[in-house]
Amino acid sequence: MRSINIRDVAKHCRISVSTVSRVLNDRPDVNPETRKRVLDAIAELDYIPNNSARNLVMTASDRIAVVVRGVANPFFAQMIRVIEEEIHRAGYTVDLHQIASDADEVHTAAELATEKRLCGVLFLGGRFNYTAEEMRVLSVPFVCASYTNTFGNLPQGAFSSVAIDDSAEACRAVEYLISLGHRRIAAIVASESDRSISELRYLGYRRALEKHGIPYEPALVVESGSFSQRSAANGTNRLLDRCADFTAVFTIADMMALAVMKVLHERGVRVPEDCSVIGIDGLDCSAYSIPTLTTVVQPAEDMARESAAILIDLVRGHGENRHKVFEAHIREGGSVRRL
Repeated sequence: MRSINIRDVAKHCRISVSTVSRVLNDRPDVNPETRKRVLDAIAELDYIPNNSARNLVMTASDRIAVVVRGVANPFFAQMIRVIEEEIHRAGYTVDLHQIASDADEVHTAAELATEKRLCGVLFLGGRFNYTAEEMRVLSVPFVCASYTNTFGNLPQGAFSSVAIDDSAEACRAVEYLISLGHRRIAAIVASESDRSISELRYLGYRRALEKHGIPYEPALVVESGSFSQRSAANGTNRLLDRCADFTAVFTIADMMALAVMKVLHERGVRVPEDCSVIGIDGLDCSAYSIPTLTTVVQPAEDMARESAAILIDLVRGHGENRHKVFEAHIREGGSVRRL
């Protein structure tokens, strides 16, 4: 019996030999429907290029990558456990890949899709400004977990996301301080214009002040340069050196808030007697600070389950891309007081 070759596969699918070759080499520049036709034909015709076609068909259907951007972000740790449980429960395997906060998660995922023959990707953390051109390198379904494409031009129907409204939740945190009588509220942010989460939370801070008729004072805002505790501590020292006339500090992340409280203590500023502090995230560790941090809690486990559910539906061909915005809530602690 004559062995099946690549031309037979191309003829069966009524496409060019070069297109079949691109599928076999897992190139990203292939229409997903065409890719499926070729893989189905490979299985049907029993074509085995380099003795790997059977493995190609099998592994392309059960492997999901979770790409974690920012290895030091403890919020993601709360989500990863649930994501892995949900993906395994659905019958898929998980490849967990951690990359630096300045790495390119899209190209990392595209490379993994080729090497691992992925059927889907879940991004934990990423840029907020993807373009349609950039995302063409990724040929499998993907979900942006904990963020969305606020500043990019990627069409809503071209991707899925699960997140909180970062600007609205930052506004909620600052309004909470305002409701307790605070009007001179400082802010520690990574950047005012990073086209990402820091900018969104900074804009929420600005919006809360504006809504309540509180003049914006640039001297009360410090850009730390990153989300690290060291940078937040340095930023707090700069804030105290140039302006000590504030009654509260809003920080854009819990880990930064913990660093802020430590510096305030070292500088003889009592929390909350002299200065209140509030964060965003709801990290487990922030419940064990002294005093306990008051924070805006993201529903990490619910977000993780929804992210996994959306991706699994997409991988199985059920439904379309969708976007879920979760509401956070304030967990009152001992770091904020009423004036």
